[in-house]
Amino acid sequence: MSDACCGPEETRETEQKAEQDHGPQRLWEVRELQLAALAGVLLGIGFALSLSGAELAGDVITLASAVAGAATFVPGAVRNLLRRRVGVGTLMTIAAIGAVALGQFTEAAMLGVLFSIAEGLEHYAIVRTRRGLRALLGLVPPTAAVLRNGVEERVAPGDLVLGDRMVLRPGERAATDGVITAGHTSLDLSAITGESVPVEAGVGATVHAGAINGGGAVEVQVTALASDSSLARIVHIVEEAQERKGTGQRLADRIAKPLVPAIMILAAAIAGLGALLGDPLVWLERALVVLVAASPCALAISVPLTVVAAVGAASRQGALVKGGAALEELGRIGAVALDKTGTLTRNSPQVVDIIAVDGTSQDDVLTSAAALEARSEHPLARAILAATGNVVAADDVTAIAGHGLRGVHNGHQLRLGKPGWVATGPLTDDVERLQAAGATVVLVERDDTLLGAIAVRDELRPEAPEVVAGLSRLGIETAMLTGDNTRTATALAQQAGITAIHAELLPEDKASLVSGLRTKRKVAMVGDGVNDAPALATADVGIAMGAMGTDVAIETADVALMGEDLRHLPQVLAHARHARQVMLQNVGLSMAIIGVLIPLAAFGVLGLATVVFVHELAEVLVIANAIRAAKITSLPETTTVTPAIPAALSLSIASNDKGGSGCCDAC
Repeated sequence: MSDACCGPEETRETEQKAEQDHGPQRLWEVRELQLAALAGVLLGIGFALSLSGAELAGDVITLASAVAGAATFVPGAVRNLLRRRVGVGTLMTIAAIGAVALGQFTEAAMLGVLFSIAEGLEHYAIVRTRRGLRALLGLVPPTAAVLRNGVEERVAPGDLVLGDRMVLRPGERAATDGVITAGHTSLDLSAITGESVPVEAGVGATVHAGAINGGGAVEVQVTALASDSSLARIVHIVEEAQERKGTGQRLADRIAKPLVPAIMILAAAIAGLGALLGDPLVWLERALVVLVAASPCALAISVPLTVVAAVGAASRQGALVKGGAALEELGRIGAVALDKTGTLTRNSPQVVDIIAVDGTSQDDVLTSAAALEARSEHPLARAILAATGNVVAADDVTAIAGHGLRGVHNGHQLRLGKPGWVATGPLTDDVERLQAAGATVVLVERDDTLLGAIAVRDELRPEAPEVVAGLSRLGIETAMLTGDNTRTATALAQQAGITAIHAELLPEDKASLVSGLRTKRKVAMVGDGVNDAPALATADVGIAMGAMGTDVAIETADVALMGEDLRHLPQVLAHARHARQVMLQNVGLSMAIIGVLIPLAAFGVLGLATVVFVHELAEVLVIANAIRAAKITSLPETTTVTPAIPAALSLSIASNDKGGSGCCDAC
């Protein structure tokens, strides 16, 4: 508080000091509250002495109370004056000195006590919310077991070097990021991503700092220093985000900064003009009361403290919100555009059906397709290869853009591609049935003779219908944006409960579409943070899905959902709405208090003691309300949404999101 609440530079100084000192662990350890308690005790003793007739002794003790209370804000106000800064502490210092000069020792002491209490509570609230974020680093164990020269030893996380092999036993946490080189286990990432379901992990799987080994012992090769781990990066990014200002915070600053000198001018005018109309001492006293009544500290701290609390709470639930601007925009979202592959789907396509023409086996169809796909990195190619054993790659493989592949295998000419480029022949009805159900179908042909068809699907995330229903309950519209064909996109969207479908889009088309949606309401785009970068940048808020450990996704998006559970999306939107409501409540309360107290103080309706009490009580209310932003808002319960198409036909597709008809456009 003090001058710290009147400008960004002072705020940062206060918060940095709180971090450097690690802050008070308990409420009674706060220096400002200790001095407030001392001042309160002295004020009580002074009051008792005055009542007993020892007025001189009572005045001396009461003056000592005023000095003890003023010790929390006068030194800072003097330092800021030397730097040519004027803030709330300056107003309080002038008011306290003026009260003492007028012989109002009790009022000066009350001002010091109550102002110190409000300042101490603010300090403690900021430190507490920041400590909750820094506690994430406590997930890193104090030591790590590492194999060096064949000998296992325990070292501090800071002593780990790239290439070290950590031994992670059941129940232990990973000290830094790495890759499993031996063993198989399940990893509990709930403290980092907010997901309660353990993730199966084997050789080649990534292990993030803070993950708990829930299965067998594994060896993990270190890929990042402890100071550069994904967990340390999360904390660093969120701390930076808490410094960024949102619209509401900038509004509070814009109001508070000029308000301070304006209040001083107003007080001087009241004292000067009043002296011409009546008793100069009376009007001087009223001017001092106005200084206190118009103090904008509650206004200036209202939004920053809310941002600190809300962003820190979101990070502990697996969502990185990039500061006040992103938080406030997130709270105003009216529509969400969802990418399909990797967002609504798992991005792990599998072969779900193989249809062979008469006289041909399913194995023959699959082997021929795999021979053409053997060297392809396309997701659908990986699905076909995963469904076969060892296969000999075809020769002279050529990709026909937008159609498919051709090559030579065992002396035979092979073609694989989408219906239309390869004739469906007797499989026309089967192909239409599978496509209508949302599957990607490719046809295989040998020496101009159709062998069969392969259907591939990418599983819809099981929580997708629940998420769409949750967004609807929040009054948020949803739309699917995909590069896949319209039939496939429609089938999958129906399963998820989405009615607005935009298919066959190029990345630049997605960006244009999002730009058009923004003309009606605030729009958030949810994607993978890389392929959907243009749309993420165009939206009012870009949300990266599954961003844990992905630098690009974390850096490019306004909000990064660290886990793979899509249910975090409506949760973070509801949380942001709640935080924005808290911001508006605080700004409104702060302005109302100032607007009411100034005229009452100027016309002598309220004295200094009453104004001090009301004003500091308002600051305490603002602080308490801001802390409410740390509470994660729960979504209202609802019944489970049933997919719009029968389960037997609930097939979906993995697309390349580059337009066209899925696989074959990239083959």
